[in-house]
Amino acid sequence: MSEVALAEHPPVDGDKTALPELTAPAQNALLDHPVLPTLLRLAWPNVMALSAGTVVVIFETTYIGRLGTEALAAMALVFPFVMLTMTMSGGAMGGGVSSAIARALGAGDRDRANTLATHALLIAICFGLTFTVGMLSFGSTLLQLLGGRGNVLSQALAYITIFFAGGVIPWLMNTFAAILRGTGNMKIPSAMQVSAAGLQIVLGGTLGLGLGPVPQFGMAGVAIGTLTAFCFGTGVMGWYVFSGRARVRPMLKGFRIQRGMFFDILKVGAIACFNPLQGVLTLLIFTHMLAHYGTEVLAGYGIGARLEFMLTTLAFAVGIASVPAVGMAIGAGRVDRARRITWTGCALAFTVVGLLGTLIAIFPHVWVNLFTDDPGVRNASRTYLATCAPMYAFLGLATVSYFASQGAAKVLGPVLAQTVRLGFVCAGGWYLLSIDAPATSFFWLAAASMVLLGVLSALSVALTPWGPKPGPVPDIRPALM
Repeated sequence: MSEVALAEHPPVDGDKTALPELTAPAQNALLDHPVLPTLLRLAWPNVMALSAGTVVVIFETTYIGRLGTEALAAMALVFPFVMLTMTMSGGAMGGGVSSAIARALGAGDRDRANTLATHALLIAICFGLTFTVGMLSFGSTLLQLLGGRGNVLSQALAYITIFFAGGVIPWLMNTFAAILRGTGNMKIPSAMQVSAAGLQIVLGGTLGLGLGPVPQFGMAGVAIGTLTAFCFGTGVMGWYVFSGRARVRPMLKGFRIQRGMFFDILKVGAIACFNPLQGVLTLLIFTHMLAHYGTEVLAGYGIGARLEFMLTTLAFAVGIASVPAVGMAIGAGRVDRARRITWTGCALAFTVVGLLGTLIAIFPHVWVNLFTDDPGVRNASRTYLATCAPMYAFLGLATVSYFASQGAAKVLGPVLAQTVRLGFVCAGGWYLLSIDAPATSFFWLAAASMVLLGVLSALSVALTPWGPKPGPVPDIRPALM
């Protein structure tokens, strides 16, 4: 309303129709606060949660090792399938869920966010059941293809039969966590993951080893402990979401399935699922090729790969934090802020992971000597770290690019970058084997593949339009007089 119009109708004292006092709109921290502090605030709970996952791996390896060498071999067989379940439900499809909910909230459409949450839970149930049916039907065949035989195969089957019988549980747990993260709430899912990790360590060790009056269930007991801990995390987060304490509440009353809601999640999540699949495949192929050089080289590589896993956890924490931050900015139409968040996160992950990796490359004995006294293994691991550890920076760059692209619902580029890396490793590894190249050549191949993945992922972000598609230009003609 213009000042002239206000002057023509001045408010009268005591007039209840006088104009209300103007107040500033409420701020949304993810949309209005400075980028770097916002990312750090969102990332630190994820660091705690992901670190708890690392601790679980260490403890599980310790107490499974007390069950014997065959149990360790069985765990090595089932580990890729368990990791595939967790990464698909958490980082891939979970990223699609967080992205869709964040974009809906960024656009101010809470009803849509509530409906998306319900569809996300349906997706989790369907994918969980698919994993259950697939692994219970074909698990034995897959384990045998990986080399499982005799008692090793029996123990691996004991684990996957129990774990994948409850295959819906990890999918629901990670989907509830993704729903909460999509609202910008990182603390609740991270706290639940830390709590579930502690419970998993206690129950897995007790049931697996048979501590106190509890009988020893072996690998089956480890699986029961894991699934019980996941049930705890699922139950608490499910209660929190359905109680109305979160910013979204899955819609049940009057709910009807809408294909558009499934598409909004799956256009990100389904494509993103190829990323961990290709990552696991790259790891398996590279390990298989490296096995030609003997146990010492393979063990040395394994020690270096553990460090890679730990350092890239920091990049994952920043990446997961970027999904709701980018998603809400995209939903609110603030593409420039979304890109600023992305490049800030990329720079943060590249710098921190690269700095730590470079320090380890200079002083590899600090890490290597923790795990082995064997001179041959130490030498192989030091060589691997000196070659590859500085290049972990590019894995950090690729990780944040991947997650930020999920937030923007433009994830195809980083997934294709992973495809190129897979092809590069396969072709390069085949060539190196054909010329009987030394093991160090494979370490350089690994380092080059990290650089390739990071550069291509960042380029895909830079070259992919994130704004809305331009609509048709209206045909405006002057009115006839």
